[in-house]
Amino acid sequence: MADEPQANSPRGRRAPRPAGPAPTASRLREAALLHLARYAATEAGLKRVLDRRIDRWARAAEAEGEPRDQVAAAAATARAAVAEVARAMVQAGAVDDAAFAASRARRLARTGRSRRAIAAHLSAKGVDAGIAAAALPANEEAELDAALAYCRRRRIGPFARTQEDAEARRKAMAALARGGFGHAVARQALAMDPAAAQDRLLAARSRA
Repeated sequence: MADEPQANSPRGRRAPRPAGPAPTASRLREAALLHLARYAATEAGLKRVLDRRIDRWARAAEAEGEPRDQVAAAAATARAAVAEVARAMVQAGAVDDAAFAASRARRLARTGRSRRAIAAHLSAKGVDAGIAAAALPANEEAELDAALAYCRRRRIGPFARTQEDAEARRKAMAALARGGFGHAVARQALAMDPAAAQDRLLAARSRA
């Protein structure tokens, strides 16, 4: 039986992708459209995607022996075009930070993310603080639903497999606190009857 190619052998290494021509505004626009056809993105997130594409090209071009100053100049020109391409995607409606934030916030809440955790996630995606705040679940009832979803995912509180003792309840409270849930909401979630908790989650899902 033949040996498998080793990662450090010529047969085991994937040939580096040729750098190709320097990114231009039109090429970056094509790349943006391809990305947005597959993924939802914010304006800031799309800029990061395009910047990384330019960085990859620059590294490949230098590795192929192109003069560093020429590569740097072409990369700088491409980066200057990124903002224009991203702005055009916003104007065309292909990028909508508010719609992205609202959709992502609903999905994260259903999976058990607290408002605090959702806000941190949206910030990392480049969503403006005001837009993020408008997308967050608006009341404590929604936060309780998210806390119950968190409990179900972690198998704690009303979804614990066995009855929890004082130490287990303390750990469950700590877990909810790390997840960004306030003390009052955490206590309410952990004290809820299992059947009531399950019914509440089913009702929340039907409203989504």
